[in-house]
Amino acid sequence: MNKEKQVLALKYRPQNFEDLIGQDVVAETISKAIKQNRVSNAYLFTGIRGVGKTTIARVLAKSLNCTARIENQCTEKCENCDAITNSNHIDVLEIDAASKTGIDDVRELIEFSRYGPTSAKYKIFIIDEVHMLSKQAFNALLKTLEEPPEYLKFIFATTEVKKIPVTVLSRCTRFDLSRVKSDELFTFIKSVSKKENGNISDDVIKLIVRISEGSVRDALSLLDRALISSDDNNKLDIKEAQKIFGYFDKTNLIVLFENLFSGNENKVIDIYRSIYNQGVDPKIFLNDFLEILYYLKNISFIDKNGNNFNLNNDDHDKIVKIAESLESSTLLLFWQFTIKTLSEIEIVSDPNISLEMFLIRLLYVRKKIDSDDLLISNEKNTVIETDNKINVVTKKTLPETKTIENSNTTIGQIKNTVQEKKINESLIKIDTFDNLVNTCIEKRELKLKYELENNVSLVSFEIPRIEISFNENLDKNFVKDISSKLYEWTNQRWIISFSKLQGDIPITKMKSFKRNKILEEAKDSEIYKKFLDSFSDADLLSKISIDKEND
Repeated sequence: MNKEKQVLALKYRPQNFEDLIGQDVVAETISKAIKQNRVSNAYLFTGIRGVGKTTIARVLAKSLNCTARIENQCTEKCENCDAITNSNHIDVLEIDAASKTGIDDVRELIEFSRYGPTSAKYKIFIIDEVHMLSKQAFNALLKTLEEPPEYLKFIFATTEVKKIPVTVLSRCTRFDLSRVKSDELFTFIKSVSKKENGNISDDVIKLIVRISEGSVRDALSLLDRALISSDDNNKLDIKEAQKIFGYFDKTNLIVLFENLFSGNENKVIDIYRSIYNQGVDPKIFLNDFLEILYYLKNISFIDKNGNNFNLNNDDHDKIVKIAESLESSTLLLFWQFTIKTLSEIEIVSDPNISLEMFLIRLLYVRKKIDSDDLLISNEKNTVIETDNKINVVTKKTLPETKTIENSNTTIGQIKNTVQEKKINESLIKIDTFDNLVNTCIEKRELKLKYELENNVSLVSFEIPRIEISFNENLDKNFVKDISSKLYEWTNQRWIISFSKLQGDIPITKMKSFKRNKILEEAKDSEIYKKFLDSFSDADLLSKISIDKEND
Protein backbone atom coordinates (compact mmCIF):
# COMPACT_ATOMS: atom_id res chain seq x y z
CA MET A 1 0.00 0.00 0.00
CA ASN A 2 1.24 3.45 -0.90
CA LYS A 3 2.31 5.09 2.34
CA GLU A 4 1.22 8.49 1.08
CA LYS A 5 -2.36 7.25 0.85
CA GLN A 6 -2.40 5.73 4.33
CA VAL A 7 -4.35 7.28 7.17
CA LEU A 8 -2.12 9.19 9.56
CA ALA A 9 -2.55 6.66 12.38
CA LEU A 10 -0.86 4.02 10.18
CA LYS A 11 1.51 6.34 8.32
CA TYR A 12 3.10 7.67 11.52
CA ARG A 13 2.98 4.46 13.52
CA PRO A 14 6.32 4.06 15.39
CA GLN A 15 8.63 1.43 13.92
CA ASN A 16 11.22 1.34 16.71
CA PHE A 17 11.60 2.28 20.36
CA GLU A 18 13.03 5.72 19.54
CA ASP A 19 9.84 6.71 17.70
CA LEU A 20 7.53 5.91 20.64
CA ILE A 21 5.70 8.87 22.16
CA GLY A 22 5.25 9.27 25.89
CA GLN A 23 6.40 5.74 26.84
CA ASP A 24 10.11 6.39 27.42
CA VAL A 25 10.36 4.31 30.61
CA VAL A 26 8.79 1.24 28.99
CA ALA A 27 10.96 1.56 25.90
CA GLU A 28 14.15 1.97 27.92
CA THR A 29 13.37 -0.98 30.22
CA ILE A 30 12.62 -3.39 27.37
CA SER A 31 15.65 -2.23 25.38
CA LYS A 32 17.95 -2.91 28.33
CA ALA A 33 16.39 -6.35 28.84
CA ILE A 34 17.03 -7.28 25.18
CA LYS A 35 20.61 -5.98 25.28
CA GLN A 36 21.32 -7.97 28.46
CA ASN A 37 19.59 -11.06 27.03
CA ARG A 38 17.10 -11.11 29.91
CA VAL A 39 13.94 -11.38 27.89
CA SER A 40 10.79 -12.61 29.64
CA ASN A 41 8.68 -15.55 28.44
CA ALA A 42 5.59 -13.35 28.26
CA TYR A 43 4.90 -9.62 28.21
CA LEU A 44 1.65 -7.85 29.03
CA PHE A 45 0.94 -4.27 27.92
CA THR A 46 -2.09 -2.48 29.40
CA GLY A 47 -3.55 0.99 29.00
CA ILE A 48 -6.32 3.00 27.34
CA ARG A 49 -6.98 2.85 23.61
CA GLY A 50 -4.41 4.39 21.29
CA VAL A 51 -1.40 4.73 23.63
CA GLY A 52 0.75 2.17 21.79
CA LYS A 53 0.09 -1.31 23.22
CA THR A 54 -0.01 -3.18 19.90
CA THR A 55 2.66 -0.89 18.46
CA ILE A 56 5.09 -1.72 21.28
CA ALA A 57 4.26 -5.41 20.86
CA ARG A 58 5.29 -5.22 17.18
CA VAL A 59 8.40 -3.18 17.94
CA LEU A 60 9.36 -5.76 20.58
CA ALA A 61 8.84 -8.60 18.09
CA LYS A 62 10.99 -6.76 15.54
CA SER A 63 13.71 -6.06 18.13
CA LEU A 64 13.89 -9.75 19.11
CA ASN A 65 14.09 -10.99 15.52
CA CYS A 66 16.01 -8.14 13.84
CA THR A 67 19.13 -9.33 12.01
CA ALA A 68 20.84 -6.01 12.86
CA ARG A 69 20.10 -6.53 16.59
CA ILE A 70 18.58 -3.85 18.78
CA GLU A 71 21.85 -1.88 19.08
CA ASN A 72 21.53 -0.84 15.44
CA GLN A 73 17.73 -0.27 15.55
CA CYS A 74 17.39 -1.93 12.16
CA THR A 75 19.29 0.74 10.28
CA GLU A 76 20.06 -1.81 7.62
CA LYS A 77 17.58 -3.55 5.37
CA CYS A 78 16.02 -6.39 7.39
CA GLU A 79 13.62 -8.92 5.91
CA ASN A 80 12.30 -9.94 9.33
CA CYS A 81 11.43 -6.37 10.34
CA ASP A 82 9.82 -5.61 6.99
CA ALA A 83 7.70 -8.76 7.18
CA ILE A 84 6.61 -8.00 10.77
CA THR A 85 5.74 -4.43 9.78
CA ASN A 86 3.55 -5.76 6.97
CA SER A 87 2.01 -8.43 9.28
CA ASN A 88 3.08 -11.33 7.06
CA HIS A 89 5.99 -12.89 8.96
CA ILE A 90 5.60 -16.65 9.22
CA ASP A 91 7.05 -16.80 12.76
CA VAL A 92 5.20 -13.80 14.22
CA LEU A 93 1.52 -14.52 14.58
CA GLU A 94 -0.94 -11.74 15.52
CA ILE A 95 -4.23 -12.90 16.99
CA ASP A 96 -7.33 -10.86 17.80
CA ALA A 97 -8.73 -12.48 20.95
CA ALA A 98 -12.07 -10.78 20.33
CA SER A 99 -12.70 -13.13 17.41
CA LYS A 100 -10.73 -16.16 18.64
CA THR A 101 -11.90 -16.62 22.22
CA GLY A 102 -12.47 -20.37 22.53
CA ILE A 103 -10.38 -23.20 23.88
CA ASP A 104 -10.10 -24.78 20.44
CA ASP A 105 -8.35 -21.66 19.13
CA VAL A 106 -5.84 -21.78 21.99
CA ARG A 107 -5.23 -25.51 21.49
CA GLU A 108 -4.50 -24.83 17.84
CA LEU A 109 -2.07 -22.13 18.94
CA ILE A 110 -0.33 -24.46 21.39
CA GLU A 111 -0.06 -27.15 18.73
CA PHE A 112 1.50 -24.62 16.36
CA SER A 113 4.01 -23.62 19.06
CA ARG A 114 5.51 -27.13 19.10
CA TYR A 115 7.41 -26.34 15.93
CA GLY A 116 10.41 -24.04 16.04
CA PRO A 117 10.79 -20.79 14.06
CA THR A 118 11.31 -21.04 10.31
CA SER A 119 13.43 -17.99 9.57
CA ALA A 120 13.61 -15.89 12.72
CA LYS A 121 15.26 -16.41 16.10
CA TYR A 122 11.97 -16.46 18.02
CA LYS A 123 8.47 -17.59 17.31
CA ILE A 124 6.25 -14.85 18.75
CA PHE A 125 2.51 -14.85 19.46
CA ILE A 126 0.96 -11.37 19.76
CA ILE A 127 -2.54 -11.64 21.29
CA ASP A 128 -4.49 -8.37 21.20
CA GLU A 129 -7.42 -7.76 23.58
CA VAL A 130 -6.35 -10.86 25.49
CA HIS A 131 -8.99 -10.28 28.17
CA MET A 132 -11.59 -11.55 25.68
CA LEU A 133 -10.32 -15.14 25.93
CA SER A 134 -12.63 -17.56 27.75
CA LYS A 135 -11.76 -19.02 31.14
CA GLN A 136 -11.14 -22.43 29.56
CA ALA A 137 -8.83 -20.85 26.97
CA PHE A 138 -6.77 -19.15 29.69
CA ASN A 139 -6.47 -22.44 31.60
CA ALA A 140 -5.30 -24.26 28.48
CA LEU A 141 -2.63 -21.58 27.96
CA LEU A 142 -1.22 -21.64 31.49
CA LYS A 143 1.24 -24.56 31.18
CA THR A 144 2.74 -23.38 27.90
CA LEU A 145 2.87 -19.82 29.24
CA GLU A 146 4.82 -20.85 32.33
CA GLU A 147 7.33 -23.18 30.66
CA PRO A 148 7.50 -22.33 26.96
CA PRO A 149 10.28 -23.54 24.65
CA GLU A 150 13.29 -21.20 24.46
CA TYR A 151 12.28 -20.05 21.00
CA LEU A 152 8.70 -19.10 21.98
CA LYS A 153 7.58 -15.67 23.31
CA PHE A 154 4.09 -14.37 24.17
CA ILE A 155 3.10 -10.70 23.96
CA PHE A 156 -0.33 -9.71 25.29
CA ALA A 157 -2.17 -6.40 24.94
CA THR A 158 -5.36 -5.37 26.74
CA THR A 159 -7.44 -2.39 27.82
CA GLU A 160 -9.08 -4.30 30.70
CA VAL A 161 -6.40 -5.96 32.73
CA LYS A 162 -8.79 -6.72 35.61
CA LYS A 163 -10.54 -9.34 33.47
CA ILE A 164 -7.36 -11.38 33.09
CA PRO A 165 -6.97 -14.24 35.64
CA VAL A 166 -4.35 -13.70 38.33
CA THR A 167 -2.71 -16.99 37.37
CA VAL A 168 -1.95 -15.52 33.92
CA LEU A 169 -0.85 -12.13 35.27
CA SER A 170 1.66 -13.76 37.59
CA ARG A 171 3.37 -15.39 34.59
CA CYS A 172 3.80 -12.14 32.63
CA THR A 173 6.09 -9.13 32.79
CA ARG A 174 3.56 -6.34 32.98
CA PHE A 175 3.87 -2.77 31.69
CA ASP A 176 1.15 -0.16 32.31
CA LEU A 177 1.22 2.40 29.51
CA SER A 178 0.24 5.90 30.60
CA ARG A 179 -1.75 8.52 28.73
CA VAL A 180 0.51 10.68 26.62
CA LYS A 181 1.05 14.07 28.25
CA SER A 182 -0.64 17.03 26.62
CA ASP A 183 2.56 18.93 25.79
CA GLU A 184 4.20 15.85 24.23
CA LEU A 185 1.12 15.06 22.18
CA PHE A 186 0.81 18.71 21.11
CA THR A 187 4.42 18.76 19.88
CA PHE A 188 3.96 15.50 17.98
CA ILE A 189 0.66 16.46 16.31
CA LYS A 190 2.07 19.86 15.34
CA SER A 191 5.10 18.22 13.73
CA VAL A 192 2.84 15.81 11.79
CA SER A 193 0.68 18.74 10.66
CA LYS A 194 3.76 20.52 9.29
CA LYS A 195 4.93 17.39 7.49
CA GLU A 196 1.48 17.09 5.89
CA ASN A 197 1.51 20.81 4.99
CA GLY A 198 -1.55 21.38 7.12
CA ASN A 199 -2.97 24.89 7.43
CA ILE A 200 -4.14 24.47 11.03
CA SER A 201 -3.88 26.86 13.97
CA ASP A 202 -2.31 25.97 17.32
CA ASP A 203 -5.73 26.37 18.98
CA VAL A 204 -7.11 23.62 16.76
CA ILE A 205 -4.18 21.36 17.65
CA LYS A 206 -4.83 22.06 21.35
CA LEU A 207 -8.46 21.11 20.78
CA ILE A 208 -7.33 17.86 19.16
CA VAL A 209 -5.13 17.13 22.18
CA ARG A 210 -8.02 17.94 24.50
CA ILE A 211 -10.50 15.63 22.76
CA SER A 212 -8.07 12.73 22.32
CA GLU A 213 -7.44 12.52 26.10
CA GLY A 214 -3.90 11.21 25.80
CA SER A 215 -4.56 8.77 22.92
CA VAL A 216 -2.09 9.20 20.05
CA ARG A 217 -4.23 7.23 17.61
CA ASP A 218 -7.32 9.33 18.38
CA ALA A 219 -5.28 12.52 17.96
CA LEU A 220 -3.98 11.41 14.56
CA SER A 221 -7.49 10.46 13.44
CA LEU A 222 -8.78 13.91 14.42
CA LEU A 223 -5.85 15.55 12.65
CA ASP A 224 -6.75 13.56 9.53
CA ARG A 225 -10.24 15.08 9.57
CA ALA A 226 -8.84 18.56 10.20
CA LEU A 227 -6.40 18.28 7.25
CA ILE A 228 -9.18 17.16 4.93
CA SER A 229 -11.33 20.16 5.96
CA SER A 230 -8.53 22.74 5.62
CA ASP A 231 -7.01 24.18 2.47
CA ASP A 232 -4.04 26.27 1.45
CA ASN A 233 -5.96 29.53 1.38
CA ASN A 234 -7.96 29.35 4.61
CA LYS A 235 -6.52 28.29 7.94
CA LEU A 236 -8.83 26.02 9.92
CA ASP A 237 -9.99 28.02 12.96
CA ILE A 238 -11.23 26.77 16.31
CA LYS A 239 -14.96 27.33 15.70
CA GLU A 240 -14.93 25.43 12.43
CA ALA A 241 -12.92 22.64 14.05
CA GLN A 242 -15.47 22.31 16.85
CA LYS A 243 -18.18 21.72 14.27
CA ILE A 244 -16.06 19.16 12.42
CA PHE A 245 -15.22 17.22 15.59
CA GLY A 246 -18.73 17.49 17.06
CA TYR A 247 -17.30 19.24 20.11
CA PHE A 248 -19.18 21.99 21.87
CA ASP A 249 -17.28 24.93 23.30
CA LYS A 250 -16.85 24.68 27.07
CA THR A 251 -16.88 28.48 27.14
CA ASN A 252 -20.65 28.28 26.72
CA LEU A 253 -20.83 25.91 29.66
CA ILE A 254 -18.78 28.30 31.80
CA VAL A 255 -21.19 31.11 30.88
CA LEU A 256 -24.02 28.80 31.92
CA PHE A 257 -22.33 28.41 35.31
CA GLU A 258 -22.04 32.19 35.66
CA ASN A 259 -25.77 32.58 35.16
CA LEU A 260 -26.51 29.55 37.31
CA PHE A 261 -24.79 31.06 40.32
CA SER A 262 -26.31 34.47 39.66
CA GLY A 263 -29.79 32.88 39.60
CA ASN A 264 -30.73 33.83 36.02
CA GLU A 265 -33.06 30.92 35.18
CA ASN A 266 -34.11 32.07 31.71
CA LYS A 267 -30.51 32.60 30.59
CA VAL A 268 -29.43 29.21 31.99
CA ILE A 269 -32.17 27.35 30.08
CA ASP A 270 -31.45 29.32 26.88
CA ILE A 271 -27.74 28.47 27.00
CA TYR A 272 -28.48 24.81 27.69
CA ARG A 273 -30.93 24.61 24.78
CA SER A 274 -28.38 26.16 22.44
CA ILE A 275 -25.85 23.52 23.55
CA TYR A 276 -28.45 20.77 23.11
CA ASN A 277 -29.32 22.03 19.61
CA GLN A 278 -25.67 21.55 18.65
CA GLY A 279 -26.31 17.82 18.99
CA VAL A 280 -24.50 17.37 22.30
CA ASP A 281 -25.38 14.08 23.98
CA PRO A 282 -26.88 14.50 27.51
CA LYS A 283 -24.22 12.21 29.02
CA ILE A 284 -21.44 14.26 27.43
CA PHE A 285 -23.05 17.44 28.76
CA LEU A 286 -23.21 16.06 32.31
CA ASN A 287 -19.64 14.76 32.16
CA ASP A 288 -18.42 18.15 30.99
CA PHE A 289 -20.57 19.70 33.74
CA LEU A 290 -18.72 17.54 36.27
CA GLU A 291 -15.41 18.62 34.73
CA ILE A 292 -16.24 22.31 35.25
CA LEU A 293 -17.27 21.57 38.85
CA TYR A 294 -13.89 19.91 39.36
CA TYR A 295 -12.10 22.98 38.00
CA LEU A 296 -14.17 25.27 40.23
CA LYS A 297 -13.14 23.22 43.28
CA ASN A 298 -9.47 22.83 42.35
CA ILE A 299 -8.68 25.83 40.14
CA SER A 300 -6.05 27.05 42.58
CA PHE A 301 -4.02 23.89 41.89
CA ILE A 302 -4.20 24.16 38.09
CA ASP A 303 -1.38 26.06 36.43
CA LYS A 304 -2.69 28.60 33.95
CA ASN A 305 0.35 28.17 31.74
CA GLY A 306 0.74 24.46 32.33
CA ASN A 307 0.43 21.46 30.11
CA ASN A 308 -3.32 21.00 30.55
CA PHE A 309 -5.04 22.06 27.31
CA ASN A 310 -8.53 21.44 28.67
CA LEU A 311 -8.74 25.09 29.65
CA ASN A 312 -7.59 28.08 27.67
CA ASN A 313 -6.44 31.21 29.48
CA ASP A 314 -9.79 33.02 29.17
CA ASP A 315 -11.72 30.04 30.52
CA HIS A 316 -9.21 29.73 33.34
CA ASP A 317 -9.73 33.38 34.36
CA LYS A 318 -13.53 33.03 34.25
CA ILE A 319 -13.46 29.96 36.46
CA VAL A 320 -11.17 31.69 38.95
CA LYS A 321 -13.64 34.58 39.16
CA ILE A 322 -16.64 32.28 39.68
CA ALA A 323 -14.82 30.14 42.26
CA GLU A 324 -13.99 33.15 44.45
CA SER A 325 -17.59 33.46 45.66
CA LEU A 326 -18.36 29.75 46.09
CA GLU A 327 -18.16 27.47 49.10
CA SER A 328 -16.80 23.94 48.73
CA SER A 329 -19.99 22.55 50.26
CA THR A 330 -22.02 24.07 47.41
CA LEU A 331 -19.80 22.51 44.75
CA LEU A 332 -19.89 19.11 46.45
CA LEU A 333 -23.68 19.32 46.67
CA PHE A 334 -23.87 20.16 42.95
CA TRP A 335 -21.53 17.24 42.25
CA GLN A 336 -23.91 14.82 43.99
CA PHE A 337 -26.90 16.21 42.08
CA THR A 338 -25.05 15.73 38.78
CA ILE A 339 -24.02 12.14 39.57
CA LYS A 340 -27.63 11.33 40.48
CA THR A 341 -28.89 12.86 37.22
CA LEU A 342 -26.46 10.70 35.22
CA SER A 343 -28.29 7.65 36.49
CA GLU A 344 -31.71 9.27 36.06
CA ILE A 345 -31.33 9.92 32.33
CA GLU A 346 -31.02 6.16 31.79
CA ILE A 347 -34.62 5.59 32.83
CA VAL A 348 -36.44 8.64 31.47
CA SER A 349 -37.95 8.72 27.99
CA ASP A 350 -36.69 12.26 27.24
CA PRO A 351 -33.23 13.00 28.73
CA ASN A 352 -33.48 16.60 27.51
CA ILE A 353 -36.41 17.32 29.84
CA SER A 354 -34.56 15.62 32.69
CA LEU A 355 -31.55 17.89 32.16
CA GLU A 356 -33.66 21.04 32.13
CA MET A 357 -35.27 19.99 35.41
CA PHE A 358 -31.79 19.21 36.74
CA LEU A 359 -30.68 22.78 36.04
CA ILE A 360 -33.86 24.20 37.60
CA ARG A 361 -33.21 22.13 40.74
CA LEU A 362 -29.69 23.52 40.95
CA LEU A 363 -31.05 27.05 40.61
CA TYR A 364 -33.48 26.38 43.45
CA VAL A 365 -30.76 24.92 45.65
CA ARG A 366 -28.49 27.86 44.93
CA LYS A 367 -31.22 30.36 45.83
CA LYS A 368 -31.82 28.54 49.08
CA ILE A 369 -28.13 28.67 49.93
CA ASP A 370 -27.89 32.36 49.10
CA SER A 371 -31.07 33.26 50.92
CA ASP A 372 -29.57 34.84 54.04
CA ASP A 373 -32.70 36.94 54.41
CA LEU A 374 -35.11 34.07 54.90
CA LEU A 375 -33.90 31.65 57.56
CA ILE A 376 -36.96 30.00 59.00
CA SER A 377 -40.57 30.09 57.87
CA ASN A 378 -43.46 28.34 59.56
CA GLU A 379 -47.08 28.95 60.41
CA LYS A 380 -46.32 31.18 63.36
CA ASN A 381 -43.31 33.34 62.54
CA THR A 382 -40.43 34.16 60.27
CA VAL A 383 -36.94 35.05 61.43
CA ILE A 384 -35.04 37.59 59.32
CA GLU A 385 -31.39 38.55 59.63
CA THR A 386 -30.48 42.13 58.70
CA ASP A 387 -26.99 43.48 59.39
CA ASN A 388 -26.33 42.86 63.08
CA LYS A 389 -29.99 42.56 64.09
CA ILE A 390 -32.35 39.60 64.11
CA ASN A 391 -36.00 40.45 63.47
CA VAL A 392 -38.95 38.20 64.28
CA VAL A 393 -41.92 38.86 62.02
CA THR A 394 -45.31 37.36 62.80
CA LYS A 395 -47.64 36.55 59.91
CA LYS A 396 -50.57 38.22 61.59
CA THR A 397 -48.70 41.54 61.91
CA LEU A 398 -46.23 41.46 59.04
CA PRO A 399 -45.55 45.20 58.94
CA GLU A 400 -44.56 45.17 62.58
CA THR A 401 -41.20 43.77 63.63
CA LYS A 402 -39.76 42.90 66.97
CA THR A 403 -36.04 43.53 67.07
CA ILE A 404 -33.76 41.35 69.12
CA GLU A 405 -30.50 43.20 69.61
CA ASN A 406 -28.24 40.67 71.18
CA SER A 407 -24.82 40.19 69.74
CA ASN A 408 -24.44 36.95 71.65
CA THR A 409 -27.47 35.35 69.94
CA THR A 410 -26.52 33.47 66.78
CA ILE A 411 -28.71 32.39 63.90
CA GLY A 412 -28.05 28.78 64.80
CA GLN A 413 -29.31 29.40 68.33
CA ILE A 414 -32.48 30.99 66.98
CA LYS A 415 -33.06 28.00 64.70
CA ASN A 416 -32.53 25.56 67.56
CA THR A 417 -34.89 27.49 69.80
CA VAL A 418 -37.66 27.44 67.21
CA GLN A 419 -37.14 23.76 66.50
CA GLU A 420 -37.14 22.88 70.20
CA LYS A 421 -40.35 24.84 70.71
CA LYS A 422 -42.00 22.97 67.88
CA ILE A 423 -40.88 19.63 69.33
CA ASN A 424 -41.98 20.54 72.85
CA GLU A 425 -45.48 21.40 71.65
CA SER A 426 -45.95 17.88 70.34
CA LEU A 427 -44.58 16.09 73.45
CA ILE A 428 -46.76 14.15 75.93
CA LYS A 429 -46.28 14.21 79.68
CA ILE A 430 -46.18 10.70 81.12
CA ASP A 431 -45.56 10.76 84.86
CA THR A 432 -47.59 7.73 86.05
CA PHE A 433 -48.26 4.21 84.94
CA ASP A 434 -51.93 5.06 84.38
CA ASN A 435 -50.86 7.96 82.14
CA LEU A 436 -48.89 5.50 80.08
CA VAL A 437 -51.90 3.20 79.65
CA ASN A 438 -54.19 6.11 78.76
CA THR A 439 -51.62 7.39 76.21
CA CYS A 440 -51.63 3.98 74.55
CA ILE A 441 -55.44 4.27 74.27
CA GLU A 442 -55.23 7.81 72.83
CA LYS A 443 -52.54 6.81 70.33
CA ARG A 444 -54.48 3.64 69.43
CA GLU A 445 -51.58 1.42 70.48
CA LEU A 446 -54.02 -1.33 71.50
CA LYS A 447 -51.46 -4.12 71.56
CA LEU A 448 -49.28 -2.24 74.05
CA LYS A 449 -52.37 -1.39 76.11
CA TYR A 450 -53.29 -5.08 76.24
CA GLU A 451 -49.79 -6.09 77.38
CA LEU A 452 -49.69 -3.38 80.07
CA GLU A 453 -53.10 -4.32 81.45
CA ASN A 454 -52.85 -8.11 81.30
CA ASN A 455 -49.24 -9.27 81.37
CA VAL A 456 -47.29 -6.54 83.20
CA SER A 457 -47.07 -5.87 86.96
CA LEU A 458 -45.72 -2.49 88.00
CA VAL A 459 -42.90 -2.58 90.57
CA SER A 460 -41.85 1.07 90.45
CA PHE A 461 -42.35 4.13 88.22
CA GLU A 462 -39.82 6.96 88.31
CA ILE A 463 -39.14 9.14 85.24
CA PRO A 464 -37.41 7.98 83.07
CA ARG A 465 -37.28 4.44 84.52
CA ILE A 466 -40.02 1.81 84.79
CA GLU A 467 -39.41 -1.39 86.74
CA ILE A 468 -41.82 -4.26 86.06
CA SER A 469 -42.43 -7.95 86.51
CA PHE A 470 -44.35 -10.04 83.97
CA ASN A 471 -46.05 -13.34 83.32
CA GLU A 472 -45.28 -15.98 80.68
CA ASN A 473 -47.73 -14.43 78.17
CA LEU A 474 -45.77 -11.19 77.68
CA ASP A 475 -44.84 -10.51 74.05
CA LYS A 476 -41.09 -10.89 73.39
CA ASN A 477 -40.95 -7.53 71.58
CA PHE A 478 -42.73 -5.62 74.34
CA VAL A 479 -39.67 -3.83 75.76
CA LYS A 480 -38.45 -2.71 72.35
CA ASP A 481 -41.89 -1.49 71.30
CA ILE A 482 -42.70 0.39 74.50
CA SER A 483 -39.24 2.00 74.64
CA SER A 484 -39.61 3.20 71.06
CA LYS A 485 -43.03 4.70 71.69
CA LEU A 486 -41.97 6.38 74.93
CA TYR A 487 -39.12 8.11 73.11
CA GLU A 488 -41.47 9.17 70.31
CA TRP A 489 -44.03 10.59 72.76
CA THR A 490 -41.69 12.23 75.27
CA ASN A 491 -38.45 12.82 73.31
CA GLN A 492 -36.67 11.08 76.19
CA ARG A 493 -34.85 7.80 76.55
CA TRP A 494 -36.60 5.46 79.01
CA ILE A 495 -35.18 2.47 80.83
CA ILE A 496 -37.46 -0.56 81.11
CA SER A 497 -36.04 -3.04 83.63
CA PHE A 498 -37.28 -6.37 84.94
CA SER A 499 -37.56 -7.12 88.64
CA LYS A 500 -37.78 -10.35 90.62
CA LEU A 501 -40.30 -8.66 92.90
CA GLN A 502 -43.95 -9.55 92.37
CA GLY A 503 -45.18 -6.01 91.80
CA ASP A 504 -48.77 -4.81 91.58
CA ILE A 505 -51.56 -6.99 90.33
CA PRO A 506 -52.09 -6.50 86.57
CA ILE A 507 -54.72 -3.86 85.83
CA THR A 508 -57.23 -6.28 84.28
CA LYS A 509 -57.01 -8.64 87.24
CA MET A 510 -57.31 -5.71 89.66
CA LYS A 511 -60.46 -4.51 87.86
CA SER A 512 -61.90 -8.01 87.99
CA PHE A 513 -61.10 -8.28 91.69
CA LYS A 514 -62.73 -4.92 92.43
CA ARG A 515 -65.79 -5.80 90.40
CA ASN A 516 -66.25 -9.10 92.27
CA LYS A 517 -65.75 -7.35 95.60
CA ILE A 518 -68.43 -4.76 94.77
CA LEU A 519 -70.76 -7.56 93.69
CA GLU A 520 -70.30 -9.49 96.93
CA GLU A 521 -70.84 -6.38 99.01
CA ALA A 522 -74.04 -5.69 97.08
CA LYS A 523 -75.36 -9.19 97.70
CA ASP A 524 -74.76 -8.78 101.45
CA SER A 525 -76.71 -5.55 101.54
CA GLU A 526 -80.17 -5.29 103.19
CA ILE A 527 -81.71 -3.88 100.01
CA TYR A 528 -80.69 -6.95 98.01
CA LYS A 529 -82.06 -9.31 100.70
CA LYS A 530 -85.43 -7.49 100.85
CA PHE A 531 -85.53 -7.60 97.02
CA LEU A 532 -85.07 -11.37 97.07
CA ASP A 533 -87.94 -11.73 99.57
CA SER A 534 -90.26 -10.22 96.98
CA PHE A 535 -88.60 -11.81 93.93
CA SER A 536 -87.16 -15.15 94.94
CA ASP A 537 -86.01 -16.06 91.45
CA ALA A 538 -84.13 -12.78 90.88
CA ASP A 539 -80.37 -12.52 90.76
CA LEU A 540 -77.89 -9.66 90.84
CA LEU A 541 -76.25 -9.02 87.47
CA SER A 542 -72.51 -9.53 87.43
CA LYS A 543 -71.97 -6.93 84.69
CA ILE A 544 -71.66 -3.61 86.50
CA SER A 545 -69.71 -0.47 85.79
CA ILE A 546 -66.80 0.30 88.03
CA ASP A 547 -65.84 3.53 86.31
CA LYS A 548 -67.31 5.52 89.20
CA GLU A 549 -66.41 3.15 91.98
CA ASN A 550 -64.58 5.85 93.82
CA ASP A 551 -67.48 8.34 93.71
